[in-house]
Amino acid sequence: MQKSLHQAKFYKSTPNLLGLPADKGLEVALVGRSNTGKSTTLNTICGQHSLARTSKTPGRTQHLVVFEIDEHRRLVDLPGFGYAKVSRKTQLAWEKEINKYLNFRKSLAGLVLIMDIRHVLQPIEDELLNWCAEANLKTHVLLNKADKLSRGASKSTLLQVEKRLCSLIERGDLSVSLFSGKEKTGCEDIWLKLADWFSQELQD
Repeated sequence: MQKSLHQAKFYKSTPNLLGLPADKGLEVALVGRSNTGKSTTLNTICGQHSLARTSKTPGRTQHLVVFEIDEHRRLVDLPGFGYAKVSRKTQLAWEKEINKYLNFRKSLAGLVLIMDIRHVLQPIEDELLNWCAEANLKTHVLLNKADKLSRGASKSTLLQVEKRLCSLIERGDLSVSLFSGKEKTGCEDIWLKLADWFSQELQD
């Protein structure tokens, strides 16, 4: 999987679902609040420095951004939510497109929810995780910026999150791991998860 991800390339950016590629094959989406380091995480996972545009200004991802791994597999970077300095009208428009994408995209094989390890399980994240559980959508939570805490504090936060989400984890469609895009740690866990999701039967 790691080698395949290194070959990922930008495919297109679109403000709505109508601009997405045909709904077949397999997609994994990445989502998170606007200050969680989503673009850096995507670049680290794919072993590339500038696949996704990074910025010191939260909320730069304002479209659904599609990255092609091969003709059958894609990554989709969803607009950040909850922090971006944009109008409430714009935020609601982003959330509407995200909801439509999660509800109706048949090729969606799994969702990676990126959280800042220092600010975990905000209400909007809890809501999203509960929705994913109800929809039986396979979800992996990356506790990003683990380098901002000591090793002990990072492990403690991981255990706390797993405890709070234990009922969802026990159902088998949710998992959690530590990650640091800056230090490039935690990649193995997410590579294994993506390899599993992308090995599912292709959607025609």
